[in-house]
Amino acid sequence: MSALDLIKNTLIAQAEDASDADNSYEKWKYILNCVGQDDYSVQERFFRQYYNAFREELNEPYPKTDKRYYLGYLATRTTLLDIYEKMIKDDYKRFLDDLSEKAERYSVIVNNSDETHEYTETLLDLSRISGAPSYILLLYLMSNQNVLNLTDIDLNEIIKVLITFFVRRNVTDVPNTRKLTQLFMDIIAEVKLLQGNSIVQVVHDRLQAVSAPDSLFEDKLRGPVYDENPEAARFILCSIEAQHQTKEIYADLWSRDNNKKYVWTIEHIFPEGENVPAPWVQMIAGGDIALAKQHRANYVHTIGNLTITGYNQNLSNMSFEQKRDRTSKDKTKEIGYKNGLYLNKGVVNQTEWTVDKIKSRTDELVKILMDMYKW
Repeated sequence: MSALDLIKNTLIAQAEDASDADNSYEKWKYILNCVGQDDYSVQERFFRQYYNAFREELNEPYPKTDKRYYLGYLATRTTLLDIYEKMIKDDYKRFLDDLSEKAERYSVIVNNSDETHEYTETLLDLSRISGAPSYILLLYLMSNQNVLNLTDIDLNEIIKVLITFFVRRNVTDVPNTRKLTQLFMDIIAEVKLLQGNSIVQVVHDRLQAVSAPDSLFEDKLRGPVYDENPEAARFILCSIEAQHQTKEIYADLWSRDNNKKYVWTIEHIFPEGENVPAPWVQMIAGGDIALAKQHRANYVHTIGNLTITGYNQNLSNMSFEQKRDRTSKDKTKEIGYKNGLYLNKGVVNQTEWTVDKIKSRTDELVKILMDMYKW
C-alpha cells in the first residue's frame, strides 16, 4: 500500500469519529484530482512539496520541542507518512481545508486547470524542461501572491528565470539534483520578507549564484548534448524554433500521437547508427570507413547535426540529398529538410553535409542559445 493510501486511511479513520468520513473522502478525491488523478508520482511530489514549502507555517501551532520542527525536518518519501499522520490526528479539518486550497494552486502550476494567466504558456515550458523541483517555490509564491504583492507579470518573469536555470542545469548538471529542494526552500525563507520586484530579483540572483558559469554552459552545448540529455536537446531545439514561428508558419512541436509519442522528433542529419551507410562514408569521410566512424563518434550528437522533423523514421539512414528533398507519397508535402522550419534554413540549400558544416552550424546555434539563456 502506498504512503498516500495510508495517509488517506488515517484521514478517513479520524473523520469517522466525527461522522464526517464521506465529506472528508470527497475532499481528498478533489485534492488528488487537482494535482493529477492518474499520476501517483505527481501526487506524492505535491504532498512532499506542500509540506516543504510551508514547513514554518505548518509547524506554528505545535509545541516547541528539542527538535526545531515538531512535524518533521523535511518531507521525503520515507518521512511523508509520519508527518501527515501527525497533522491529521491534530486537526484533520484544518489540514484538509488548507491542502485543498494549495492543491488548487498546484493544479495551475502543473497545467491541470482551466484557468489561464499571463504565465500559462511559460509554465508549459518549465514543465518541458523538467523544472518540477521548482514547483515548491511557485506553490509558495502563488499561494501568497497578494501578500507578497506579486503581479502575474512578476510571476511570469520568475518562471522565465526558472526556465533559464533549468536549461543550464540540465545541460551542465550543475547544481546537483539532490541540492534543489534545499535551494528552493532557502529562497522561500528569503522572499518571505520581501515584496514585488525585489522577489523577482532575489530569485534571479540566488539561482545565478549556484548555476554553471557561461564557460561550462558553452562547453557543454558544443559537446554531445543529445547523448548526455536528449530531453534538454529537444527543448533547446524547439525553443530556437519557437522564436521564429508565426501564424502562417506554425507547427506544434510538442503535439503527441495516439500512443503519447511526440509527432515531431529529433533527427540526426548525419545518421547516428553504428553502421555508417555507404553514401555517408563517401560524403563525410571520402570513402574512409574508419574516419567516418571517428567523425560519427565526435560529431553525430552535437547540436549542429541535430534538427526536428515530423517524419524521422522515414528519413533515418537515407543519403543527405534524399533527406533534404523527401516528399510525401502523393508529392504534396515536404517531409524532408524543406519542411519550412527555421532550424533547417541553413541545411536545405546545402549540396553536401560535412564535418565543417556541422561545426559551423554548431557555432551558429550555440551563439543563439548563449543569448537566449543568458543571465
